[in-house]
Amino acid sequence: MAGSVETILSKLLEPNNAVIQEATKQLKEIFKDPSILPALCQVLGTSTVPQIRQYSAVLIRRKIQKSKHWNSLSDDMKNSIRGNILQLLVQEPDKNVRTAIGTIVGTVAKHDLPENKWPALFEFITTQVKSPEVKQVELGMFVLYTVSSDAGEQLKPHLIPVMQILVETVKNNQSKAIPYYSIRTMSELVYLVGMDEYKFIQESIPQILLVIQELIKVNEDEACECMELFDELLESEVAVLVPHVKTVVEFCLQVAAQSSLGDAVRVKAMSFISSLTRMKKNAILKHKLVDPILQVLFPILCANEDEDDDEDIEEIESHTPAQYVPQVLDTMSLHLPPKKFIPNLMPLIEGALANENPCHRKAGYIAMAVIVEGCADHIMNKHLKAVLHCVCKGLNDPDNTVRNAALFALGQFSEHLQPNISKFASELLPLLFQYLGQISQEPDKNPKGLTKIYYALEVFCENLEKEILPYLPPLMDHLLAVLKSDHIRSKELAISAIGATATAAKDAMKPYFNEIIEQLKSYLIAGNSEEMKKLQLQTIDTLGILARNCGSDIFQPLAKECLQLGLNLLEAADDPDLRRCVYSLFAAISNLLKTEMSEYLEKIVNYMLLSIKSKEGITTHFKEDTDAIAVFNEDDLLDEEDIGDEDSDEEEGQIEGVTVENAYLDEKEDAVCSLGEIAENVGAPFMPFLEQSYTQIFDLLEYPAESIKKVTIASLSQFCICVYRVCVETGLDQTALKTMLNAMVPRFLEIIQTDIDRTVVMSAVDSLEELLTKIGQPVLEITGATNPILTAMKKIFTHKVACQDDEDEDDDQQAEYDAMLIESAGDVLPTMAKLVGGPEFLPFFRSFLTDLLKRLKATSSVPEKSFAVGTLAEVVQACGAASAEFVDTLYPLFMKHIQDEDEEVKSNAVFAVGVLAQYGGEKLHSKFPVILKTLFDLVSGDEDNPRVLDNVCAAICRLILTNSSCIPFDKVIPAIVSFLPLKEDYEENHTVYHCLIQLYSSGNQQVIQCTPQLLSSIAMVVGTDQIKPGILFYSL
Repeated sequence: MAGSVETILSKLLEPNNAVIQEATKQLKEIFKDPSILPALCQVLGTSTVPQIRQYSAVLIRRKIQKSKHWNSLSDDMKNSIRGNILQLLVQEPDKNVRTAIGTIVGTVAKHDLPENKWPALFEFITTQVKSPEVKQVELGMFVLYTVSSDAGEQLKPHLIPVMQILVETVKNNQSKAIPYYSIRTMSELVYLVGMDEYKFIQESIPQILLVIQELIKVNEDEACECMELFDELLESEVAVLVPHVKTVVEFCLQVAAQSSLGDAVRVKAMSFISSLTRMKKNAILKHKLVDPILQVLFPILCANEDEDDDEDIEEIESHTPAQYVPQVLDTMSLHLPPKKFIPNLMPLIEGALANENPCHRKAGYIAMAVIVEGCADHIMNKHLKAVLHCVCKGLNDPDNTVRNAALFALGQFSEHLQPNISKFASELLPLLFQYLGQISQEPDKNPKGLTKIYYALEVFCENLEKEILPYLPPLMDHLLAVLKSDHIRSKELAISAIGATATAAKDAMKPYFNEIIEQLKSYLIAGNSEEMKKLQLQTIDTLGILARNCGSDIFQPLAKECLQLGLNLLEAADDPDLRRCVYSLFAAISNLLKTEMSEYLEKIVNYMLLSIKSKEGITTHFKEDTDAIAVFNEDDLLDEEDIGDEDSDEEEGQIEGVTVENAYLDEKEDAVCSLGEIAENVGAPFMPFLEQSYTQIFDLLEYPAESIKKVTIASLSQFCICVYRVCVETGLDQTALKTMLNAMVPRFLEIIQTDIDRTVVMSAVDSLEELLTKIGQPVLEITGATNPILTAMKKIFTHKVACQDDEDEDDDQQAEYDAMLIESAGDVLPTMAKLVGGPEFLPFFRSFLTDLLKRLKATSSVPEKSFAVGTLAEVVQACGAASAEFVDTLYPLFMKHIQDEDEEVKSNAVFAVGVLAQYGGEKLHSKFPVILKTLFDLVSGDEDNPRVLDNVCAAICRLILTNSSCIPFDKVIPAIVSFLPLKEDYEENHTVYHCLIQLYSSGNQQVIQCTPQLLSSIAMVVGTDQIKPGILFYSL
């Protein structure tokens, strides 16, 4: 049979597709013959053609890959393979064939090692690696690497002797291959290393760096593969690396700085620095590595002369060092404390912006753009005017690429420096309008500039809210004119900008609505070109935004027509982007139609569940893919009884990675997100689809992509809220709600404590807070989770959850994004205090008080102080009179921060003093005159911040409601009324009007004298979203 097998395999080498197809068909048939395995072994040992021997080895591995196949062989056959395969490996002269034979060794080892059925394997490896012959040592190390790659778990009982071999072989300088395989073997075994073994790798780090340094000179690809050891150590055994962090970083910087080296190895070096910053930032800070890193990376960014690299910096799959630097800077900004990062970077940016070389100036603006998300508060408080001045200057730069980079920076500023940057609208918008007018004259002359100006304008406008109204007529005139032009890309960008404008302008879009809709209708059906398909997608996206923002009276007449349009598009849709856009449109319309959406739900939910369950766009990469035979599909050779056979453990061991195309990932994300929103909005009509939707989405908590996990958490919460409301409204049995909460709350708490992605953890905390706010007491009663929830929040405050650096308890070491997670946890505290009750919450309050006071040090940042004061105030308010025991601690702190330079801290402190006075009991009554004087000093001085003034009014009203006996009404009441209506903090309208109306009802003369002004202010807020309906009547 061996002869016929070799004949078939030889046909696979023919340059004739028909011959190859016929041979593949024959091979598939003969592969079912039980005698195929001995025949393949014979061909492997006797054929004179290397490629036939390689094919034979691959097919042998396929035949014995699964344990049930191996166990079904006779002992003689197994012993024959064990006995001959190593000898064949020794004799084989061809590298590709040796690699293929190595996979057979690894496969047999995976089956045999657990029961020690192949002792000769270790004897072979030991003999080879101790041989004086270099080639034998190389072979021994190759076999050891192959076994560790295919059967790493099975090597666990032998780790110490294996590590002893690796420590010695990594020092071998007789051959580049020996230490190369030694390092690759370490990489494969890192995840198994424990306390007894990690010292072997740790003491080898300096030697490993020397090996990689030499490898770079001869084979950069192999050097990159060896550098993966550092990534593996970061992921699983970072303690091994800690003593050598500085040395490894300095080595990586040397590699990154060498422009003579290839892109891959330089990017690999930078990626380690990025990963280290993300996972062990304190090591960067401890060794003072921030400046050395920037001194290497920034010149690389400045040396970039490729005009394309400034486009979509955050979306680039970075292949060049210059493209990768912005991503490293972004990571540093997100994970390092701004005070340790920004002062080192700013001088480099300033120097670049002043440089005559446009590449340097472009680099300066790109650097400013990518750091702003992570350091937003620091930049707003320390550098806002300066960076805006720089960007405005950049918009007038003579070089197109520099102007484009400045626009990109302005767009990033507009997105992340809110609300402060909106105060500069009068300066920035005319500049943007002017630039937009110029570039729109010849849009094809600078297409990147066209994209960037719309990006900057769009992001700036959507955050302006009512401040956009003075600019609305000229902006809409321009955008509507563009829709009538012939330039498709300009139309796409203008349609997107209309959506952003509607987000800010809300119902002020009414005069333009009909014309917008008439223009958009013609783009809802895609043309044949890629440009027209993009135009269709943007049109659907913008329709959804208009539905959310223009008001139900304006959009509702179109709502059902849009639903039917969406369903028609889905019937023929094979584009994940189109499905994604339609799902978002459905979710937006659910805010308008509510229960009226019921007749469409079955089709909508079915489409969304298909997208959620879909495996389209997913590619699984197996370790043996690189050894696969290109001319036929190995899966065709599966025995029929194997079809549908999971054998999951064995398959997972061969999986090297999974990739998902972005479009399909985005589709799944929007389907999950939209389904949750629809459920919450529609309510009872959604109940028939709830169980299936909940079950499918709950499974996605295990999905590897963070973006999917985040929306999954949020949607599960929305399902719970939907069920709760239906139970309340209809008297429905709460069995489903109990089942969901008992599954979700513990799972959310597990995610909070164990997930390593900070944004996923924040999503779990925020969703938990939403459940507590919207469902309330049943969450705690059903799950009994009071202590677990507060314990999890405490762990976040003390940096004890997996996504935090456990050495990061010093708040001076915090990045702004670290603080955001703690702020999310802080939001849970007052909510829990309200539900648990003040007296019962006091033990928890005492515990969290220490953590909050730590954030009120003189060195604390503005956001830390604002958060701490605000959270303390809200907890005091939630605890009510029970919080009186904290008066002595909190009163002096709140009074001190009323004098803070920052308006937000000051505003929160005024609110805090008011609620403490309200609930602090008689102990504080004697302090009322001092409090009043402090508050009056604020309003009689040069204070003009609307929120501060609103909070002063409310604080004084709380003093009046608590103890009016020491209030000088003749001074206080006219002052309060003069500041009405409130300008920003509308939630305080309840406190202020409740107080004034009570005084009026009791015949207070000062209020009666101010009645005309008081009525005038009431008339201005009644019927608006500034005051809740019924508050005024309740007060009466």
